[in-house]
Amino acid sequence: MSELPTVRPEPPAQPQPAGTRPALTAVDVLAFVAEIFAFVSLAIWGFLAWPFPWNIVAGIGAPLLAVLVWALFVSPRAVFVVHPFARALVELMVYAAATIAWWTAGQALIGIVYGVFAVTVGLLAGRRRLAA
Repeated sequence: MSELPTVRPEPPAQPQPAGTRPALTAVDVLAFVAEIFAFVSLAIWGFLAWPFPWNIVAGIGAPLLAVLVWALFVSPRAVFVVHPFARALVELMVYAAATIAWWTAGQALIGIVYGVFAVTVGLLAGRRRLAA
């Protein structure tokens, strides 16, 4: 009779010392730049695309809504832990909103360049998160 191979459990991962976190990489910095640019883009769009009383509402409300959605689902310390693909979808929606904002403001080139940049950085960051 042949014996089944035994499966040895992997040793637990060594926890990091309190108050420390992994070093930032270039992908982390680029992802942060893409996030901030999205929020600023939505604010610019809100202030410029609407007439007076509504520009204040849209200029403050659009980036505030995007930051709220980001904090709930996408941030490293998100309130709701969702499936990685749902997280990527929410991230893509924020990036798409900023791209469309530039497009509707008459700056299609900025929107396209930002969209390509944000999706590329999002793919790189997402692959890194899934690989870890």
